[in-house]
Amino acid sequence: MSLLSPLTEIKSVGPELAKKFATLGIRTVSDAIHYYPRGYDDFSHVQEIRHVKPGMVTIKATVKQAKGRYVRRGMHVTEAVASDETGSVRLVWFNQPYRAASFKPHAEYYISGEFALRRQRLSIQNPSIELVSEFPVNTARIVPVYRETKGLKSQQIRKVLRSCIPDIRGLEETLPAWVVKQQSLMARAEAVEMMHFPVSPQALEKAKRRLGFEEVFQLTLAALLNKYELLKEYAVQIPFDEQLAKDFVGHLPFTLTDAQKKAVWQIYLDMQKPQPMNRLLEGDVGSGKTVVATMAAAMALQRDFQVAFMAPTEILARQHAETIHELLEPLGMAERLSLLVGGLKPAQKKAAHAKISSGHIGLIIGTHALIQEKVDMHRLGLVIVDEQHRFGVEQRKVLQKKAGHMPHVLNMTATPIPRSLALTLYGEMDISVIDTKPAGRKSIVTSIKSPNSRKQLYEALDKELEAGRQMFVVTPLISESDLFPAASAEEVYAALSRGAFKHRRIGLLHGKMKAGEKDMVMQKFVRHELDILVSTTVIEVGVNVPNATVMLIENAERFGLAQIHQLRGRVGRSNHQGYCYLMMGDSSEPSRRLRALEQTNDGFKLAELDLEIRGPGAIYGTMQHGQLDLRVAKLTDTKLIADARKAAQEFIDKGHNLLEYNQLYARVQEIRAVTNLN
Repeated sequence: MSLLSPLTEIKSVGPELAKKFATLGIRTVSDAIHYYPRGYDDFSHVQEIRHVKPGMVTIKATVKQAKGRYVRRGMHVTEAVASDETGSVRLVWFNQPYRAASFKPHAEYYISGEFALRRQRLSIQNPSIELVSEFPVNTARIVPVYRETKGLKSQQIRKVLRSCIPDIRGLEETLPAWVVKQQSLMARAEAVEMMHFPVSPQALEKAKRRLGFEEVFQLTLAALLNKYELLKEYAVQIPFDEQLAKDFVGHLPFTLTDAQKKAVWQIYLDMQKPQPMNRLLEGDVGSGKTVVATMAAAMALQRDFQVAFMAPTEILARQHAETIHELLEPLGMAERLSLLVGGLKPAQKKAAHAKISSGHIGLIIGTHALIQEKVDMHRLGLVIVDEQHRFGVEQRKVLQKKAGHMPHVLNMTATPIPRSLALTLYGEMDISVIDTKPAGRKSIVTSIKSPNSRKQLYEALDKELEAGRQMFVVTPLISESDLFPAASAEEVYAALSRGAFKHRRIGLLHGKMKAGEKDMVMQKFVRHELDILVSTTVIEVGVNVPNATVMLIENAERFGLAQIHQLRGRVGRSNHQGYCYLMMGDSSEPSRRLRALEQTNDGFKLAELDLEIRGPGAIYGTMQHGQLDLRVAKLTDTKLIADARKAAQEFIDKGHNLLEYNQLYARVQEIRAVTNLN
């Protein structure tokens, strides 16, 4: 067998079983080898029966008196007795009728499972059992537990991986020998084997460190190579104009926070350089990123360079246009702004294109489609990207063709990213963080509600609406689903319209509506022609309705921590107090995540907690790049991350040739392709 052999080349895997493996993304021997466990059961301590106490246990014993019978409602129970020289214990299996005939007389077995009380009798329930050998797979060791699918259990996955051990032991080293030695890392083949069949807790930790280190090393190396490639490019220099900055700040109806001032200065310093800026402006909901971005845009406009400002949706593009127009008006720059979105009529678009081409329009605000538009932006100096998380080299190259040089790029995100995560994911970017909110901005009052309190809550909310405020109601689904029992937008809209809020103006918004319809509903809400907007998470990012003070989230337990934090950021955007109510689907105890939302409005603290709860895994979340997710490394392990980053920097500083390491080269190129093309 080779690593690329299909699973069916393994003796125990037929076409039907291969189909089940394929649902987990496992099609080849290599896929199986790199399918790491989600957890482990420690059955390595083999006890004599006389010492067994309630809990997870492993014994070495013979099995006799095995009998099976059917009990109520067709349930099958198999009972047996396991004995060693010190005593006997009862074994019980449910719905495994084959068990009774499977035992060899006088043979010794390892038996692992939970020793517990059931119907006033102690027994080991549903234990794993296998003949005593030098290499047990399901018992008498630290046993891996895998993410399973229908008809495919961890036991079957372990059996297949046992057959792959010769291939695992033949795995080539992927890291440079000096890195392995310098960091005292376990060899790659040994690490992969220890992940699936650890011989001790210490060996498992070393394996995790080795493979986690490699993941962060690869990510960081890709990011640094992207960074250095970009630094070779030429960008226009946009000099700092002190008087303009003073005029801009002097006309603001509020005072910039220290964090905003620091971010603006970092951006101004970048824009003066002949290399392209590649900066991420990270700030919690309502921290004032748009003002900072507008100050950068004004500096470019002052020097007669054009600015492209991209938003993820037309709704947000329109909102940004309104906000930025107000900010630029006192400087006499507002007439140089143009909105360029799909909703414009052909004649309007044509006129806008002509003004952009002539240079009369300097600031173009639209969606990501801006770079595809047949727009002549030959004076393009700066690109501002809102909530796209990353603006890749390939996209820059499209604009480079238009402008003749690489533009400076400022990426903005309202998703707080813990520092360790930001340094790993965005190693090619410089990062500015706005970690304080403007003075006077009130914290959102957040509280968890059980369905029993709905009537009283609705009465309180109606008083808020009576006072002239507005409310969002967010649901996890668009329409009713048998597979996913939760409130749907259509269902909630109908219930509110007929029930407690039938005297209120209610709108419905969801992702299946056409862009024009969504825009129309949203605009009605913005103009206060609606009191309540029932919506799915399409309103999650950036929507600004200062008069909306209430966010009611149905089935809050169905949402992620970061997602709820983003949603509640839609309210409390004026001098009125904002409220966020987390309505549970039932009366069960709220999770640690939901309790945390009640206790803090600090997005950075919540992001750290989210990371801690989730461990490794889907680090890209809203960023939709699953192939970059970490499977082993924990981003809370700051020492591992620092070591891996240092080694990646050293690899580049020493001028090592990546082409000498085939597998490392392939993985780094894969990561670079994804991060470049986002």
